[in-house]
Amino acid sequence: QVVSEIELAYRFLGAPLVAITGTNGKSTTTTLIGGILKAKGLKIFVGGNIGAPLIGFVGDRWDWGVVEVSSFQLEWVEQFHPRVAALLNLTEDHLDRYADFASYCEAKERIFCAQAEEDVAVLNRDDPLVWAMRERIRSRVVSFGWVEVEEGVYATNREIIWRGEHREESFPLSRVQIQGVHNVENLMAAIAVAKALAVPARIIQQVIEEFPGLEHRLEFVRDKNGIRFYNDSKGTNVGAVVKSLASFSAPIILIAGGIDKGGEYRILEGEIRRKVKKLILFGAAKEKIRGALGHLTETVVVENLAAAVQEAYRNAGRGDVVLLSPACSSFDMFQNYAERGKVFKTLVLSL
Repeated sequence: QVVSEIELAYRFLGAPLVAITGTNGKSTTTTLIGGILKAKGLKIFVGGNIGAPLIGFVGDRWDWGVVEVSSFQLEWVEQFHPRVAALLNLTEDHLDRYADFASYCEAKERIFCAQAEEDVAVLNRDDPLVWAMRERIRSRVVSFGWVEVEEGVYATNREIIWRGEHREESFPLSRVQIQGVHNVENLMAAIAVAKALAVPARIIQQVIEEFPGLEHRLEFVRDKNGIRFYNDSKGTNVGAVVKSLASFSAPIILIAGGIDKGGEYRILEGEIRRKVKKLILFGAAKEKIRGALGHLTETVVVENLAAAVQEAYRNAGRGDVVLLSPACSSFDMFQNYAERGKVFKTLVLSL
């Protein structure tokens, strides 16, 4: 029998789990939830796909475990049973592994396969593929999204609202440090999970205000002569880049490229037309991306990331944003997305 590491670890953990999956936002949401539960005074661990294998937490006593899980890890689960499971979103990713997008979505849906009626499933009601799963799962559904609802979580420009148990709680965004549409969605998901676990609003508010964001996720690097540089090396698929571009109103010079993962780059067409003044491409997929998007804006191909940063700086003006958001994996030139992001930051800081 073949079982995944999370399946094996689950059988020996003995702790209730919160599990988070989705194409984008997993690590930010997982870290937020872990911080909220820790601030409540619970003994928790944060692990899984975020970096620490679950098997390493076996043998200790925990109030809760907060686990990021990937589609790869979910392929071989049977008994893996999170008390609360969240599916954040679904966009094309890892199509170099899966036969088609439907197969990738099926793997993600396995996060709910062992849940029972007393468990909680947190679903993004703005994602049609995710929201359709409410008809197929046994657990109680709690939703989040941008439109006001009578029960669940929704957001306005100024606050996130949770409604449930015949009452309402408000979470102002004015002092929250992490920015962008995608991060509001991550915050909504984290609040939905936290309220499902009866965390008081004041604790949630404190944590979401203090949370600085994660490295390589739309991370501000520096302002040089009025040009702002952002490291979004974790943007390894097209859906992530769409969200990142949508987070800015200023003109963008976009640096992208790496190893193609089988996604459809044309999904980026709208944001490229509206936001990107120049597209700088490097890495193994540079010609494929140029073929899909190069006609939409000024586009140049360079040899490596160092050349891309220099090209971006030469062409940027005051008020512009230079954004590394590759839409590809990093393994053609780097060990991983983290090394790529660190190299980018070093290059930018040396300008």
